[in-house]
Amino acid sequence: MNENYLREFFEDLHRHPELSFEERRTTQKIKEALLKAQIELAAAALPTGAVGVIGKQGPVIALRADIDALPVQEESALTYRSEVPGKMHACGHDFHSAVILGAALLLKEREAELKGRVKVLFQPAEEAPGGAAQVLKSGVLSDVQAIFGVHTIPTFAPGTLAIREGATHAAVDKFALTFKGKGTHAAHPDLGIDTTVVAAHFICAVQTIVSRNSSPFAANLVSVTHVEAGSTWNVIPEQVFVEGTVRTLDEQERAKVKDRLENLATAIAQGFGAEVTIDWVVGVNAMQNDRELSDFATRLAREDGFAVVRSPQSLGGEDFALYEQRIKGAFIQIGTGPSAPNHNPRFVADQKALVPASYFMAHLAQSYLESLGHEQH
Repeated sequence: MNENYLREFFEDLHRHPELSFEERRTTQKIKEALLKAQIELAAAALPTGAVGVIGKQGPVIALRADIDALPVQEESALTYRSEVPGKMHACGHDFHSAVILGAALLLKEREAELKGRVKVLFQPAEEAPGGAAQVLKSGVLSDVQAIFGVHTIPTFAPGTLAIREGATHAAVDKFALTFKGKGTHAAHPDLGIDTTVVAAHFICAVQTIVSRNSSPFAANLVSVTHVEAGSTWNVIPEQVFVEGTVRTLDEQERAKVKDRLENLATAIAQGFGAEVTIDWVVGVNAMQNDRELSDFATRLAREDGFAVVRSPQSLGGEDFALYEQRIKGAFIQIGTGPSAPNHNPRFVADQKALVPASYFMAHLAQSYLESLGHEQH
């Protein structure tokens, strides 16, 4: 593997970020790199994104990177900063893509030694979300027995990998409520039903779900993030729109929070003589890393000289969870800091972490295939 080529590939992606489901140039660059290395492209009904296949016969595993950028104006001082106004790889997906490309190039060099096949997945639209669901629908992973994903983590320096079994990222749900009352002149509130008061009581009361209805040891979150009411200063509006998000790590807690939020909204509306309509949008599940895969990756990382820490749990969502619902998987976070956090306009991934991470992911894929071969014998 040409390490300079890999760094140039990373910098090129960083200069040319593309948003979810728009990653046409990125896809073309990835396919060109795979074909140049004589890596087979899997047939998959994916408008953007790509899957390469390395190896011949035997068990099949996958390595996953995501490829989309964010609608963020970059404020870094990088010489290769984004050339596209209002778009930036602020979550490290360019780094993920380069890591998995590097692993693919190394695995291609070792193809004759592989005890099975490795599918290298460059997934579109993780941020949308929707990309993982599109990949699964295509069937390209139908024969995969295990999947490993990668992600930057700017709180740890290069040379550190963060790995954790079980839940690491949250289930993500969205709620949207419309409180309906009776509009009236602001000077005559007695003639109407003031939905701003209804919504205000709900916004305050909903915070008690975490503070008074959840175990102090449960990682639950309820955030109201968007409120729309009225259009002028002297009219009490007929309706108020309120939306936000719920984040949980446990399915029972997820159901309990949803039930409590809906009951509060309904009861508060009724108490003021108003009505409420509730729209609940179910997002990705909590990500559940397989213990055996996580332990395997941890042991190998230590053998390869990495410092290994347990991944901190996050209430952010990650659609890698969709793969883990069907395939056992593990998510490996690569130290790329210190830096501003992901999704920040000053986020930077330190290139010192790039090549070592590629070597590790290639070693992980090759070693895990060998372990599957031993199991079958």
